[in-house]
Amino acid sequence: MSDDSHTRRNVLKSTAGLAALGAVAGCTESGGSDAASDSTESESSAYTASMEPVGEVTFQSVPETWVANNGSWADMGIALGQDPPEGVWLPRRYHTQYYDEIPDVEVSTEEMTQLSQSGKVDKELFLELDADVHVIDPNFLLNRFDWSQDDVDQIENQVGPFFGNSIFSTGYTWHEDYQYYSLLEAFEKLSQVFQEPERYEEFAAIHEEFQSSVAEVVPEDESERPAVAIMWAAGNEPEEFSPYLIGEGTSFKQWRDLGVRDALAETDVQDFHETRGRIDYETLLEIDPQYLMFRGHEAKTREEFEDTIVSFMEDHDVASDLTAVTEGNVYRGGPLYQGPITNLVVTERAASQVYGVDEELFDRQRVSDAVNGNF
Repeated sequence: MSDDSHTRRNVLKSTAGLAALGAVAGCTESGGSDAASDSTESESSAYTASMEPVGEVTFQSVPETWVANNGSWADMGIALGQDPPEGVWLPRRYHTQYYDEIPDVEVSTEEMTQLSQSGKVDKELFLELDADVHVIDPNFLLNRFDWSQDDVDQIENQVGPFFGNSIFSTGYTWHEDYQYYSLLEAFEKLSQVFQEPERYEEFAAIHEEFQSSVAEVVPEDESERPAVAIMWAAGNEPEEFSPYLIGEGTSFKQWRDLGVRDALAETDVQDFHETRGRIDYETLLEIDPQYLMFRGHEAKTREEFEDTIVSFMEDHDVASDLTAVTEGNVYRGGPLYQGPITNLVVTERAASQVYGVDEELFDRQRVSDAVNGNF
């Protein structure tokens, strides 16, 4: 990267936040009255946004290019009317087919750079992408990948700041020492970065109305709510599963909002995030949940899912005895990552799965208008 590309950088990382993440980027040389005038204009247009664990970040102008940790943040950017991110960890887990539900909203992942390759995240990709802001929790890089604090500092100094929080799960031990944000709280933080408060407010209103609609379909008596087991199922003929206990992360938001009972929570089964453990059909048969929700199959249609994993379980010696299998209650369990748009879609789908809801619970056109600024 050339020195010229350093000086044109339009964002500054302040010294607030994590002490080790405090280097300042984007300084320019002064020279003559024009430079002084430019400096004055820059100072007058500067603004800040803050989020733990990175602290306060100062921006000289609205970022034009960005990369995102995952589909949660990518979806937030789309909701805020931004161009898609230049890269995400795994584009295949950013399920843009959910946008098919929304008129005039279409996103392709074909041109997105995959940041995680063969289990590693190459620092050179960040230098090549040269993004104005990295909507990523740096702790995720430091704790899940082979990154050092010097690597994080280099990207902040030479490219652009980090701004993010690992909101999708609270199961990581390194995530316990700083503030956790709900989906809407994180969304509001990102709206400050992109200077889109009106779009955020419109989505907040949509979300509030949606929550009222969802509440109407949830039985008041908790005993009438179904017991659901959420697991990751790899492949079309799985024999073992990664169990996910319903937690506070955004990836479980639809299940919390629908008030379902966690079939795994009252057992000895440990959450996959904490133990990396697995369970088999014999263990599942002992628990015998009313509903089985399998992650890892969001790219499939309902028909494709039934023709593969459901069909396999129906023919399996042990799985075929499960209540969820015999009663036809085996479904795709939703994505790991969801933002304000995708949450509407997957929550409505989940309401159909567990409560038999067959009407629309949110206004598709209003969501489209919010994304496209027609409100």
